[in-house]
Amino acid sequence: MKSLILAAAALLIAAPAAFAGQPVELRHDTTDADGVVTLGELFDGAGSAGGIVAARRLGPTVVLDAAQLQMTARRAGLDWANPQGLRRVIVRQGAENGGQLAGAAVQRGNVEVLAYARSLAAGDIVQPEDLVWIKVASAPADAPSDADAVIGLSAKRPLRQGAAAALRDVSAPQAIKQGDVVAVTYDYGGVALTLQGKAMSGAASGEVLKVQNTASKKIIEAVATGPGSAAVGPQAQSLRIQSNSVRYAAR
Repeated sequence: MKSLILAAAALLIAAPAAFAGQPVELRHDTTDADGVVTLGELFDGAGSAGGIVAARRLGPTVVLDAAQLQMTARRAGLDWANPQGLRRVIVRQGAENGGQLAGAAVQRGNVEVLAYARSLAAGDIVQPEDLVWIKVASAPADAPSDADAVIGLSAKRPLRQGAAAALRDVSAPQAIKQGDVVAVTYDYGGVALTLQGKAMSGAASGEVLKVQNTASKKIIEAVATGPGSAAVGPQAQSLRIQSNSVRYAAR
C-alpha cells in the first residue's frame, strides 16, 4: 500500500510537466493572407497546431482579445505566456493577396482609423471582433486612437458596417433604463434611508438621472449606482466625481 501511495504522489508531482503546453511566442508581424487567422500565423513554434483557426478577418484587420487568444492556444496544446501583458492583438491583412485591397485603401485616403466590422444596433456592446483598421480621407474629430477606448461600451444608435468609429457613437452600458423601478438611497454619517421611485430617463453607472418619488410624485436628481439602484447626497456626489475622472482619463 505504501508503495502505491508513493507512486501516486510521484505521478501527481510529474503531472504539471506532463500536461504543460508547447511554449510559443507571438510573431512580431501578425498577418494572414486569406481572412482565416490560424495559430501558425500568430505564433512561432505552433507545430502541428498551426492549422487551427483562431479567428476570421472580415476587413483589413481584426482585433483579438489577448486573454481569449491565450485560452484558444492552451486548448490546442500551446503555452503562450504573454510576457508583454498585451490586452489586444491586431492581425492585419498579409501581402499575399492584400495588394489590391491595400491599394484601394490608399486611393480613399491615408488616415488610418478604427471602423465597425459589422453593423451594430443601438444598445449592442462593442466587442474586439467588431473593430477593424481602415484608411480614409479624413478621420472624425473624436476618432479613438486605441480600440480599448470603445470596446465594452454600448452603441448609442445604429452603427453601419464600415463606418469610422467615433467616441460620440458609444457610451457606458445603461444600468438603469427609462421606466425602471429604482431604489434611491441616502447614506451618510450612519444614517441610511431608501425610497422607491421611477426612472424618468436612462443612465449608466455614475451618471445623473431624474427619478420620480413613487409616493410624493416629486422628481429628484440621483446618481445611478447599478441596475435598479441610485444614490443621493454625499455618496452621489462622490460617485459623480469618480465617474467624471474615469471619463476624462479615457479621453
